[in-house]
Amino acid sequence: MSDSDSMQRWHLRMREKPVLRIVAKRFIPFVLLFALYVQFHGDYGPGGGFQAGVIFAAGLILYAMIFGREALEKVAPPRAVEIAAALGVLLYTGVGVATMLGGGNFLAYGALDSHDPMHGQHLGILLVEAGVGITVAAVMTAVYFCYAGRGAGE
Repeated sequence: MSDSDSMQRWHLRMREKPVLRIVAKRFIPFVLLFALYVQFHGDYGPGGGFQAGVIFAAGLILYAMIFGREALEKVAPPRAVEIAAALGVLLYTGVGVATMLGGGNFLAYGALDSHDPMHGQHLGILLVEAGVGITVAAVMTAVYFCYAGRGAGE
């Protein structure tokens, strides 16, 4: 018996458990919402892009574990996940380049707003953390896709 056969049977058993499916449908949106909370409050307290990205990816992976990899591919197609990973890195790097074009060092956020460097600091950290969060969520989801697809002819 191959790994893909046993994984397929496991997903079929999960689909037969209505309580698990109902609880997951109710619980996963709150996991994703909590990830956004961690993302946008990371510059004021504990948390930030990395933690939010991992939480968001965990919500997506939980969805895939309950409803199957194919269901996750409909919500987050693998190609879109790859593009999101690249866009997150591009956002992070773009902020650094913008600070250099503004006359500062790489990621010296104060250069983003020459009239109010504190506003530039706030904007810079928000954008950088968004880039990190997007990249981490996309990469963690891509890692799941890679491992979940083993033995399935991919």
